[in-house]
Amino acid sequence: MWHRARPRGGFPVGDALGGALARAVRRTGAAIGGVYLIEEQAELLRLVSLCGLPVDFTAPWQRLALTAPVPVADAIREHRLVWVGGQDEMARRYPRTAAVLPYPFALAAAPLRGARCCWGGLVLMWPAGHPPRATARERQHIATSARRLSRILDEAPGPLVLPDRPGVVPVAAPRHSVRSGPNAAADYLDRLPEGALALDLEGRVTFVSAAAARLLGRDPDALLGTRPWRSLPWLDDLRYEERYRMAVVSRTPVSFSARRPPDRWLTFHLHPDHRGISVRVVPGAQDAAAPPAAGEPAPATPGRLFQLVHQAVALTETVTTQDLVELIADQILPAFGAQGLLLSIAEAGRLRIAGQHGYPADIAERLDALPLDTDLTPAGRALATGVPSYFGSPAELARSHPRAPLISGKQAWAVLPLVISGRPVGCCILSYDRPHTFTADERAVLSPLAGLLAQALDRARVYDTQHHLVHQLQQALLPRGLPALPGLDVAARYLPAGHGIDVGGDFYDLLRLDATTAAAVIGDVEGHSMAAAALMGQVRTAIHAHATGGAAPDQVIARTNRLLTDLSSELLVTCLYVHLDLVSQEVALASAGHAPPLLRPGPGRAHSLAVEPGPPLGVATDARYPVTRAVLPAGAVLALYTDGLIERPGCDVLRATAGLAAHLAHARVHDLERLIDSLVRHTWPDGGHTDDVAVLLLRTAGAAEPGAGGQGS
Repeated sequence: MWHRARPRGGFPVGDALGGALARAVRRTGAAIGGVYLIEEQAELLRLVSLCGLPVDFTAPWQRLALTAPVPVADAIREHRLVWVGGQDEMARRYPRTAAVLPYPFALAAAPLRGARCCWGGLVLMWPAGHPPRATARERQHIATSARRLSRILDEAPGPLVLPDRPGVVPVAAPRHSVRSGPNAAADYLDRLPEGALALDLEGRVTFVSAAAARLLGRDPDALLGTRPWRSLPWLDDLRYEERYRMAVVSRTPVSFSARRPPDRWLTFHLHPDHRGISVRVVPGAQDAAAPPAAGEPAPATPGRLFQLVHQAVALTETVTTQDLVELIADQILPAFGAQGLLLSIAEAGRLRIAGQHGYPADIAERLDALPLDTDLTPAGRALATGVPSYFGSPAELARSHPRAPLISGKQAWAVLPLVISGRPVGCCILSYDRPHTFTADERAVLSPLAGLLAQALDRARVYDTQHHLVHQLQQALLPRGLPALPGLDVAARYLPAGHGIDVGGDFYDLLRLDATTAAAVIGDVEGHSMAAAALMGQVRTAIHAHATGGAAPDQVIARTNRLLTDLSSELLVTCLYVHLDLVSQEVALASAGHAPPLLRPGPGRAHSLAVEPGPPLGVATDARYPVTRAVLPAGAVLALYTDGLIERPGCDVLRATAGLAAHLAHARVHDLERLIDSLVRHTWPDGGHTDDVAVLLLRTAGAAEPGAGGQGS
């Protein structure tokens, strides 16, 4: 069970967690720590407290989807400690995280499980050189720290207040140094020919020796409190700041050379720890990190480029148009300080709104289906030219589109045309509630981002179209409804696997044979393809014909098997056929290699029926299918299902089946639809089932079960 922390009113969570986070960093020996909380009314993780790292470094991952493939999200969803021992393991298991943090470090993520809910997760990072495995003592300290943070959240006197930016707490650690006087160290350094600088973890200069000032060509007062790549223009290059980032994250010494104009080369040696970075500056020679030649355009700042890398990786993971809308709203809008989103698709000469955020429904409806060459908004011109447009205020927008500022009440807009090889795909508009100045830095990132969004939207459109067609085909092949039978309650569900676009071969059916008898069938055709779907339709038709023709259960399966062998299909089909006699309260079952059903004869009892199976359909022409008989008492529940319900990677099928039976025994069965939900959640608590799932539940009429307790829905 998740708890989503409320973003308004009540307990200032950042203040309360800061001290506990700093203590966790000290006790575990980590260099960096962070606390994520689950945000209310959104499947989002918010970074609320940070230790040992500048806030600006965390911009790409201050907000994460709870389903994102990152360590802290996995730890929360799977209720376990996630340990990543190094850079290679990170690249293998979490390529998205490795792309944004390409540094050597070890990482642990642990869920914050409170008394009644999971609040979020704790993330800890160790410097390069940490062994690839965590010691038992470290794991114990991590678990203790997670419990302490969870207890603080459990005992909060009111709703939690999530800060707009993560709160930063220092790692309070004693300094072990001996000084003979307040200026002795500075005097000592001033007499050396090499320069000395000290930076805090935010990159600001906290100390500069006279020799360093001479080598850098600036007055010491002009350097103190600044970041070197801001106060020294010749250091304003991504490659130099990247070396600083590496030193901060990995806590390893880093060196590079830079040219001080016109032609003097200096070498910088960075020595980091948890308090900051000591820098030696000495005359040196050119290295591979030389700045761009005169006249080359300066790159965007590293923070923005890291956001672009992060967002590019995230965009590759979107599948549907809705996925794309959610990613833009959750990650791209906050990264650029925007509040509104309109994502349109170019379709049949018009711009159809595919998703929006931060707009009233009537505004989105008014802007829906505008012509591609519309002059009501800047979208038409942007698509025609392929050039993004930026309007920092309503007055700027009104100069070219007088009616546009009056539509939404927004105060600034970035209009990004989504174009692929000259073909308009759509348009993405980011809007602001207040006037906004678009810096060259932002424009340098938004322009390539528009290209990435265009590619993602084009892929999503193809997927959505194919998925819609596949869904229609699947629904056409499954029964539109189940017949009403006196004395029998039924419910069925088909769940396609994940994001696949291929139609599956799972099927179910319920046939009324006469006033007191019925037949239930469930099956699974191997694979996900049009061939599997076609074969599934043939199997259903054959079973229906033989069952309604009065054939016994074993003959229904045997005759269907002969049909499949005549078709010479290469696909295997498993099937379970159940004949129900509602008067004698007896069932007769014949199985073609299918998973046995679960029987719950009454409250607190459930087991897997021991059905003797025959081979899958289509394997052998003369195969025999033994009949198994069982009693179906009044009020009993019979659960038929395909293997997608019980086969989970890394889990034993027999154990999973036993666990499902135990869950069924104690579940509420009054509402069969909710019971299906409960059974699916039991095996797949976080969703994301990797195979199709079909479930058919049958309950015979009987007295209502006593009590309403148990697990269930």
